[in-house]
Amino acid sequence: MGFYDRSDRTRKRDSHLLTGLISGLVGGVLVLTLSPLFTQTGLFSRDPSVGSGSSADEGATPVQKVSVDVNSNITEGVKKVQPAVVGIVNRKINDDPFGLQTEEQGTGSGIIFEKKEGKARVVTNHHVVAGSDEVIVVVNDGKTEKKVRGQVLGSDEIADLAVLEIPDEFVTSVAQFGNSDTIKAGEPAVAIGNPLGIEFSQSVTAGVISSPHRKITVSGHLSMEVIQTDAAINPGNSGGALINTAGQVIGINSMKVSKEGVEGLGFAIPVNDAKPIIDQLIRYGKVKRPFMGIALKDVDTIAATDRQVTLHLPASVTDGVVILDVASGSAASKAGLSRLDVIVALDDQKIKNGSGLQSYLQKEKKVGDRMKVTYYRNGKKQTTTITLQEG
Repeated sequence: MGFYDRSDRTRKRDSHLLTGLISGLVGGVLVLTLSPLFTQTGLFSRDPSVGSGSSADEGATPVQKVSVDVNSNITEGVKKVQPAVVGIVNRKINDDPFGLQTEEQGTGSGIIFEKKEGKARVVTNHHVVAGSDEVIVVVNDGKTEKKVRGQVLGSDEIADLAVLEIPDEFVTSVAQFGNSDTIKAGEPAVAIGNPLGIEFSQSVTAGVISSPHRKITVSGHLSMEVIQTDAAINPGNSGGALINTAGQVIGINSMKVSKEGVEGLGFAIPVNDAKPIIDQLIRYGKVKRPFMGIALKDVDTIAATDRQVTLHLPASVTDGVVILDVASGSAASKAGLSRLDVIVALDDQKIKNGSGLQSYLQKEKKVGDRMKVTYYRNGKKQTTTITLQEG
């Protein structure tokens, strides 16, 4: 009897529990369904502080839209120079049997560096305009793009520089040249130009100065000193600007190493080296180089045994240039210089290599100047004076 009495009580208790459970479920569904409606009508309010550890009395946290103004030395520098960087289109006349037509040979970049008397001048690379019958300069002020015909005032293959002149009608900005002699490895560098063509005009890439003075061989025994940077430089960037964070042009982008697996090897002509070239191209249409009339090889590229056995140099002499050939009737020939003489100084200024010799002649000397040459011959140190000719 007791067993069955307990079962009746159990069944009644279970019935109450089931009824409560169903009621709870129904109530929860109603709340979830009607809560958004009550909130919209103002019967309920949402307090973002509830459940966050804050007191509801503190009030709701206001929602704000944040606008970030990203500004830095780089952005300010780019803003100064970008409108002065132009696109350059090299056109060639195609002698079509049905009429003369011009076709695009290639594109590059340039820098507006001067504006006066209704004209503006643009510096670019020689290889950008080489072989052109017509040069089109694309000026972009950030709002409009204008195409004007450019006149080549002068071009120099050795320095890989050229100067163009255009009407200044659409020119709104002129770039400022900086001092490339003071740059340091590791400082920021920004390249601006038109990689792969005008479509990507005034593209900006940033990096650092990898080396402020990198010697590279450009042809034969002729070397030049360039700025090395890891800022991306691609085809079409040639002639564009390499700038510092002050917005000053420190280099003219010229070339890159484009081998599989190689990245971040771009080169620019130092602006301090470019200035005297630019001046001569404007004045004469060419570069009047002081000419010694010699073929050179850097001493530091010669094995130590050859320096001693062939050149008879003292062990302490590791820099300078070896004369490989002397042109007949040249300034060097008239001064008595000969093959295998080793030049170590000009006007008592030490010469480290061929690019240093060329740089000294270009920056410090002009045609007709006399110059003291210090050299070694068969191990003996000697001097002579040379009168520079036009090369």
